[in-house]
Amino acid sequence: MNGPVSFFLDDREVTATPGESLWDVARREGTEIPHLCHTPKPGYRPDGNCRACMVEVEGERVLAAACIRQPQAGMRVSTGSPRVECARRTVFELLLADQPPRTQAHRLDTSFVHWCDHLGVSESPYPARKPPEPDRSHPAVAWFPDACIQCQLCVRACREVQHNDVIGMAYRGGNTRVIFDLDDRLAESTCVACGECVQACPTGALMESARVNRMGEGLPPAEKRVPSICPYCGVGCQLDFLVDDERIVAVEGRDGPSNHNRLCVKGRFGFDYIHHPQRLTRPLIRRDDAPKAGSGTVDPADPSSHFREASWEEALDVAANGFKKIRERDGGEALAGFGSAKGSNEEAYLVQKLVRTGFGTHNVDHCTRLCHASSVAALFEGIGSGAVTAPFTTCAESDVIIVTGSNTSANHPVAATFLKQAAVRGATLIVIDPRGVDLVAYAEHRLLFQPGSDVALLNAMLHVIIEEDLYDHAFVANRTEGFEELRTHIQPYRPETMAPICGIEAETIRRVARIYAGAKAAVIFWGMGISQHVHGTDNVRCLIALATICGQVGRPGTGLHPLRGQNNVQGASDAGLIPMFLPDYQSVEDAATRARYEQAWGVKLPAKRGLTVVEIIDAACGGRIKGLYVMGENPAMSDPDLNHARASLARLEHLVVQDLFLTETAFHADVVLPAAAWPEKEGTVTNTNRQVQMGRPAVAPPGEVRQDWWIVQQLARRLGLDWDYQGPADVYREMSSLMASLKHISWERLQREDSVTYPCPGPDEPGHEVVFWDRFPTASGRARLVPVDIIPPDELPDEKYPMVLITGRLLEHWHTGAMTRRSRALDAIEPEAAVSLAPADLARLELNAGDRVRVSTRRGTIQIPARADPRVPEGSLFIPFCYVEAAANLLTNPVLDPYGKIPEFKFCAAQVEDGS
Repeated sequence: MNGPVSFFLDDREVTATPGESLWDVARREGTEIPHLCHTPKPGYRPDGNCRACMVEVEGERVLAAACIRQPQAGMRVSTGSPRVECARRTVFELLLADQPPRTQAHRLDTSFVHWCDHLGVSESPYPARKPPEPDRSHPAVAWFPDACIQCQLCVRACREVQHNDVIGMAYRGGNTRVIFDLDDRLAESTCVACGECVQACPTGALMESARVNRMGEGLPPAEKRVPSICPYCGVGCQLDFLVDDERIVAVEGRDGPSNHNRLCVKGRFGFDYIHHPQRLTRPLIRRDDAPKAGSGTVDPADPSSHFREASWEEALDVAANGFKKIRERDGGEALAGFGSAKGSNEEAYLVQKLVRTGFGTHNVDHCTRLCHASSVAALFEGIGSGAVTAPFTTCAESDVIIVTGSNTSANHPVAATFLKQAAVRGATLIVIDPRGVDLVAYAEHRLLFQPGSDVALLNAMLHVIIEEDLYDHAFVANRTEGFEELRTHIQPYRPETMAPICGIEAETIRRVARIYAGAKAAVIFWGMGISQHVHGTDNVRCLIALATICGQVGRPGTGLHPLRGQNNVQGASDAGLIPMFLPDYQSVEDAATRARYEQAWGVKLPAKRGLTVVEIIDAACGGRIKGLYVMGENPAMSDPDLNHARASLARLEHLVVQDLFLTETAFHADVVLPAAAWPEKEGTVTNTNRQVQMGRPAVAPPGEVRQDWWIVQQLARRLGLDWDYQGPADVYREMSSLMASLKHISWERLQREDSVTYPCPGPDEPGHEVVFWDRFPTASGRARLVPVDIIPPDELPDEKYPMVLITGRLLEHWHTGAMTRRSRALDAIEPEAAVSLAPADLARLELNAGDRVRVSTRRGTIQIPARADPRVPEGSLFIPFCYVEAAANLLTNPVLDPYGKIPEFKFCAAQVEDGS
């Protein structure tokens, strides 16, 4: 069908557009046609195998499946003729024969039940067959074959939407059935528990384990459905909380711009932490007989050994008075605050405003300092903006995609599905990483280089592009500056010279450089494997140079995209939760900027930029920072060299922690303030795509827990500030009056539309997904090319510490584990820490998988079980940093990138020994 065609649907003339099926047209025209194996959700192709959607086409001998039949001009289609009704009823009776009785159904709110009721089919005259036994081995997903109708929606969900390739069909004839991998039990399969199959299943054959009792009977449907946003990674998936009796009982994906209904294991199964018995429900004040110590611990289930419960009035007074005492005695520079990228934009704005106007200092920061600070530093220097130039969904229009320093499938799983889809479509995927991350299975080129040699490899690629005259001459001439300096600088970095350093053959470097330079549309994605180095800023400078000299910025399918870690690290940074910038990245050292905010806030602001996260911890150790306010951060787990960090926290004269649980940081607190979790609050967040999105409360906070914005305001009032916000909407309106990035994105618009991308040209117009199509927001309007030299990691392997330690996250756990390790399903899937080593290294050390080993660096030692992982290169080891019992950051190097002030989490020298 090349253009619109007219045909008759139930004797009405209708028009079909190219790509529409009979089912699509009927739906658009308001005619319901039953369907089971088809769903109109994004990513699902029609399959036509359930035969529920059969229609009659005049003149044809057999009925047609409406979901796969294309209209033809003049065609006459009946959706409810006697022949259709008879066939449709028979289909449902045949399927119903094998279903469990409704009194024992695994789920009642299914599309199968809906259509049976719609057609009046309540029983079947056909005999049932004996189904395979149910599989309840997995902590998150239960499999009930007795409800399976073999519609294969789960197969398409797994293979074509999420691209996990776990679910398939096996055997022949009447023995055909759904299997996992090679007919493995679900818990032993490679299932990543994204739950896409659960959401797609029309019968309840695949279910959330928590929604089925021990007898396999489904629990009652949820009372209400609340739209919101996932609070884990920077993808910003839209979702619905399903709530029953003030408890979140399930989560389903929504069709948001960054996820199109998809979720990962955390987003679907990781919300029961809010109901955990260790939730803080009353304020706590440290007991007088409980002195602090860096090595001290407290049982989160029973804080009474170190803390006593207090009223809100008393706790807030003690918290504020401690800060006032230090401010009046030592000045504001003796105070500092950490905000949270897990909170809302409004909360981030209030925390930075409190520190700047109430404490009198710019010593305010958050976890961006530990993930993409070097990326932001290089991007501001190079193109005048720290945000992404295009969303990750732009890869659908790319013919070449580079992913470097990112285990996207684990850290941004839903974003990874779009990258996989692009590769399956035919885009050339190039993965550049020391580890064999999951995406290499989809990559045409895999550059598994030596850890710490990023600049050598990237400079070699630049050398090829420039020396072979492959760069975009027009773009370089009109949109960049510093090209000749880069051309001169790059001459010694021949691939043949760099190959021994980076471990990639010269011809491979040349081939990949030529592919990228020759692309019509190419995009670069990177993660913390690029940024968390002493040369992290230099790494990103190289990526900026690659993209700009090839003209791969400012068009669909092109761009530079640092995959932001936390759900609101972009928004928190935009809101000014960083020590060198006021909201919208306005320098605190610019007098005109300060004057504008001084007028808005009614307070004189310091002229000197503040300290960063690691610098604040160092200053606390040295006695220069005496008071610290921590909202939703856990530096006692996330900072490098934890022995030092914890000792610094214990040395503080006054530490106030505002959180959900008694975290490792709260062990050292003087006052602990119980705060609301994300599903209990209203507010906006901004994801990695620059999409500002609205979160809504699904349940009420437990006990005496208060909203974060309210707590911050109460502290501000006690510090002498005249704040009178009535809620997050008031805060957002103040923010948007000061932040150009939020222009045309009102609170009311977000309530209506859920998501708006910035920058936005008008109140009724969509935001610009792709930016910098004509100029960069620099003084000259051009991108600045910055040549870089090879800087080795701060700490190289030697005889005593011969291996390289790499740290990072797991798919199932988030950041320091405060939330996910209190989630039943997530902690059951990955219950204990493990160090991943190449099988050859295990053999060389005469160790077996599962053996306890001792991992040491110059800063500390941990005991941890070993795991064989062929994706880890020989000579390296990988440890996730979410396990307090084997905290990886006891080992990491606190040395900083000189520009971004980010620690070198991704490289330090380590030793592995038998720990038995």
